[in-house]
Amino acid sequence: MLTYLLIIITLYLAGNAYIFIRAKQALKVKSLGVKIFLTVLFWICALSFFGTMLTRNLEMPVFISHSMYTIGTSWLIFTLYMALFLLLFDILKLFKVVYKYRFYLSLVFTLGLLGCGVYNYHHPETNVVSILTNKRYEDTPQAIKIVAISDVHLGNGTGKAALKKYVEMINAQHPDLILISGDLIDNSVVPLYTENMAEELANLKAPMGIYMVLGNHEYISGIDESIRYIKSTQIQLLRDSVVTLPNGIQLIGRDDRHNRKRHSLQELMVNIDKSKPIILLDHQPFDLEKTEAAGIDLQFSGHTHHGQIWPINWVTDYIFEQSHGYRQWGNSHVYVSSGLSLWGPPFRIGTHSEMVIFNFQ
Repeated sequence: MLTYLLIIITLYLAGNAYIFIRAKQALKVKSLGVKIFLTVLFWICALSFFGTMLTRNLEMPVFISHSMYTIGTSWLIFTLYMALFLLLFDILKLFKVVYKYRFYLSLVFTLGLLGCGVYNYHHPETNVVSILTNKRYEDTPQAIKIVAISDVHLGNGTGKAALKKYVEMINAQHPDLILISGDLIDNSVVPLYTENMAEELANLKAPMGIYMVLGNHEYISGIDESIRYIKSTQIQLLRDSVVTLPNGIQLIGRDDRHNRKRHSLQELMVNIDKSKPIILLDHQPFDLEKTEAAGIDLQFSGHTHHGQIWPINWVTDYIFEQSHGYRQWGNSHVYVSSGLSLWGPPFRIGTHSEMVIFNFQ
């Protein structure tokens, strides 16, 4: 893991050095004062990501923390696309295809993509899936409406204003049940207390309850602090545990893979009645053949973000046997959400944020 992290940091710094060199060649600024100012400004932006990560647990005014986080994480994506466009023009130059103003064209294309990414992020999709199990309910035979979300990443990126919109969007569906498949919290619980986000979470409404499992970011944020925060809300945390709803639906919540001692699915299935509906929440969508073998009716996962931006979605498609969307495995239905919000930079390029509605029967 450390090796991969060092490789990513090296590529990021190399990409910024490449952009900086091309910027110097394109701008041709003569004033020493302006050169120094632009150089300092560039490297402040380039290194701001490290700053925002190092200060994530510090209490500070909301405007400052949000601004630092947005600039720091956005520069990651700016670096990726700016370097790719500049590299494309340099490759074309090798084949005698030369464009004037290559740097400025790269900048315009990059900013255009980021603009589209911001729009996509702020307009999440609502995807409806009908799940038919043909299993008996104790109280009612009709379908129940489940709103399922994952990867909200509340913190300096997704603040209280965004959470308010999400809560209104969820409540507008009048769900019977709300499921959250991990990563409700981003990198620290501090911003959640600073903005009193529990006030908005208290407005979620579902007569059958709101249930959640842990994701890897609850561990990144400090597992004890994350659990303490979740338990202070109306959300019911399932951590390697099972709950049976009044109508007979059995909810299984697995701890995240960060916990190497988490129970196996086989252990959690010991006291399950397979004649009644079974829903599994597991943040990371691995080992889906075990879901099918266990007789799970519906598994809901997140974690992948479907890569969040192109071409990272190619990477998640390679890593995960199902990186996004709906698929049926035998008699088991599996949905992997791209996430209602996202981690870090506020862009969706080649992917979409989403809320999932299950008509479950």
